[in-house]
Amino acid sequence: MSRRPATVAASLLAVLALGAVSACSSNSGSTTASSGGTPTVKLMVGGIDKQIYLPYQLAQNLGFYKKYGVDVQLSTEQDGGVGAEEAMASGQVDMAGAWYNHTIEFQAKGKAVEDVVQLSGAPGEREMCTKKSGVTSGADFKGKTLGVTDLGSGTDTLTQFLAAKKGVKTSQFHRIGVGAGSTAIAALQNGKVDCVMTTQPTVAAIQKKGVGTSAIDLATTQGATAAMGGAYPAASVLARTDWVNAHKDTVQKVVDALVATMHWINSHSAADIANKLPASFVSNQLVTKADYITALTEDKGQFLPDGIMPAGGPKTSLATEQLVGNVKGSVDLSKTFTNDFAVQANKTEGFKTTTTPAGPTG
Repeated sequence: MSRRPATVAASLLAVLALGAVSACSSNSGSTTASSGGTPTVKLMVGGIDKQIYLPYQLAQNLGFYKKYGVDVQLSTEQDGGVGAEEAMASGQVDMAGAWYNHTIEFQAKGKAVEDVVQLSGAPGEREMCTKKSGVTSGADFKGKTLGVTDLGSGTDTLTQFLAAKKGVKTSQFHRIGVGAGSTAIAALQNGKVDCVMTTQPTVAAIQKKGVGTSAIDLATTQGATAAMGGAYPAASVLARTDWVNAHKDTVQKVVDALVATMHWINSHSAADIANKLPASFVSNQLVTKADYITALTEDKGQFLPDGIMPAGGPKTSLATEQLVGNVKGSVDLSKTFTNDFAVQANKTEGFKTTTTPAGPTG
């Protein structure tokens, strides 16, 4: 997202050097056929080396895109660059690996974008605070300086929401963009912020360095439900509705691959998952592989096992957007997501679904 967590620059450079991520051209805009008639899809992720976004690359490394007959060319947004969802909406790429809430924001702006498969039921974020901050909930944000990935990002929206839920106005605390990884850690270490909202593996690095602890858990479905009043659908695959309607067979192939990946995640350990990811994702300047595995074990509960949008999730997301003032008009939630592709993917493979699906009203 210039609206989701930023990537770790060093990891990104390593990934690009390894060829794990394909650079996206600025004028892709449509599916093309590669050799053998296999459709090619350009998918940009809002931080491909983040644990919250690991399914996209994992599907590639497991060979699932190829298995289901689609050539998915992955790329990742970069700090200061175009956000994944914006690149998708403008036609630079076909799909975005980004948070579901953007579909609501786009609709409010008159743009038709939909979520075709839901990968997580929680943001995967934690509010990491210094011990002297005294923060244990949004009620304690008053008078504090809080770090977010960047202003206008998903972490910014969530920070404002946690405060509003406790009656604290945005004018009563200060928000600044601190990025993620080393820059977020430095902000805590140097006293620039009292807290920072961030994801794994930055969370693990902060804990290991002893510069902050988890004050609010939004990293698991259970934690998100406790803090936000319901499951908060985050990582997903977004695409323009007109593009989806024109490429339904291709969309189904992408969803087939990712649903298979979610079942694989659900049935394998954090160590198994880490072993299938690029080395630079799981061991870098922030964390060791052991740290990464420990963190993933702790927060693995954010991932949904079947790609189904959970009941109540869209309503929670809409309530968040409304409470912070991002959306003021009416929203037709039925046009922001579809479970059709995920339901078909599970049916085709004989997978058992356990997520209660959201209805048309969310």
